[in-house]
Amino acid sequence: MTARFFRGGEWLTLAAVVLFAGVLFVFPLGLLGRVAFGDGVAAILEALNNRSVARALWHSVESAALSSVLALVAGTVAAVILGLTDVRAKGPFTFLLLIPMMIPPHVTAIAWVQALGPSSALLQSLGLAPEVGTTHPLYSREGVIALLGLQHAPLVFLVVLAALRSLPREMSDAARVAGAGPLRLMRRILLPLLLPSLIAAYALAFVSALGNFGIPALLGIPARYTTLPVLIWQRLSGFGPSVLTDMAVIASLVAVIAVVAVTLQMWLSARQRNALIGPPQPPLDIRLGRARPLVEGTLALSLLFTLVLPVTALFATALVPTYGVPLTSDTITLRNFDEVLFRQSVTARAFVNSTIVAGTAAAMIALTATFVARFAADRQATQRRFGTTITALAEMTYAIPGLVISVAFILAFIKPLPLLNVSIYNTLTIILLAYLCAFFSIALKPASAAFLQLDPALDEAARVAGAGFGRRFARITLPLIAPAAASGAILVFLTAYNEVTVSALLWSSGTETVGTTIFNYEDGGYTTLASAMAAVTVIATIALMMVLDWMGRRAPAGVVPWRL
Repeated sequence: MTARFFRGGEWLTLAAVVLFAGVLFVFPLGLLGRVAFGDGVAAILEALNNRSVARALWHSVESAALSSVLALVAGTVAAVILGLTDVRAKGPFTFLLLIPMMIPPHVTAIAWVQALGPSSALLQSLGLAPEVGTTHPLYSREGVIALLGLQHAPLVFLVVLAALRSLPREMSDAARVAGAGPLRLMRRILLPLLLPSLIAAYALAFVSALGNFGIPALLGIPARYTTLPVLIWQRLSGFGPSVLTDMAVIASLVAVIAVVAVTLQMWLSARQRNALIGPPQPPLDIRLGRARPLVEGTLALSLLFTLVLPVTALFATALVPTYGVPLTSDTITLRNFDEVLFRQSVTARAFVNSTIVAGTAAAMIALTATFVARFAADRQATQRRFGTTITALAEMTYAIPGLVISVAFILAFIKPLPLLNVSIYNTLTIILLAYLCAFFSIALKPASAAFLQLDPALDEAARVAGAGFGRRFARITLPLIAPAAASGAILVFLTAYNEVTVSALLWSSGTETVGTTIFNYEDGGYTTLASAMAAVTVIATIALMMVLDWMGRRAPAGVVPWRL
């Protein structure tokens, strides 16, 4: 039995996966904790006594808490409408609602700044721009909170929509037979059953907002509303003898808040969980009657304001020669697109770097996640225990903000690697490793969902026939899991290609990414170039989402988030 286990390659594969998790999850984050808490809580207390840290801490918690309320309300209302009523065009509405989630936060911030400001090319061409010199409405505490809520409402929408689709209908049908109207049905039956999912959705939005860098940086810095991720970035830019320790302490504060939020969410969800009997059934189909056109019109207007307006403003700014010039037939130009795509070496290099790093990360994560999901679903207790432990580590690192992971990888790899005496700091390799850590859970979820639907008898039959682990995996497991693995890879690529939170601290000259280049253009005042580059990424993002949607038709249920 033991010899067959070794010959089958399962032990070696499991050992490689455990080593992968140890290097990417345990070592960097453990080192971050050791540096931050090496002297107990003294360093944390000293940091909290610093006025700038305490103020940034309050701003982070405040903006995350309040924006998550906005995201919870907006996402839940959208999920109820599309999940329980008879509105038409549910597929297109769902797809469009999720586009803001896939567009990077700093691109979202740039688009909204250009949509509402006095220099907006779109508003100027329509004669609706505010007077020159007017304070931009988004450069404020309220602007940061509102845009964070808008950015994370799709996350809430996904969680609540999935919960609605999985609820048995018996109690709802009984309440409707008893004469309960839609509002009473929602208040007395559905909301109590959805409470654990609502808590989970709020926690997810809170953690995402807590670690958001792009929106607080572009909107909060002009308003002097600094959050902890922005403070970390500012401290690194200033350097100094204690910069690494300072960053480790501040990053640990963010990590502790995120972990506490997730732990509290799990505890509250467990206390509020209701035992349900019966398998999931087709969702309710509440007839809106004469109100249906009104509801559909409201949805369309919401999409027009939250998606079409900022994206149109972004493209309008990209098509004018200078920021502040109105878009007309005389001023329209493609010079900015020509500049970022063919003339600027930094932008060309950024597109190549992001394609290489995001593509490599997507492929590596998809393959490794398939192995982890396979071990987590294994019948043998030892392999299943390792698989579930790695899954838990991946979930934890996904909950930890990207800037915290960046600090951890700086601490872990700022010195040359032992034995090899080679430094990966200031190279694409460290960005790749940080991506593997930060985005592993994204591909693991669809792989795990697909494995749960596999019949283990297929693998057992091949094992009895004498097929080794490698042959069983290549001939049986991989073909069945391939759609889910490919979907996970595209999700990772979409997330990594445009991100700025993880790479903001890790890039250097020659290793720029698309996200950092867009941010640096905007931060340096090259707004039209930033808009052109952001517009290209928006087009690429929507195109990849359409490919993923097409693949989702053949993939198992739950693999593509919006195809539930």
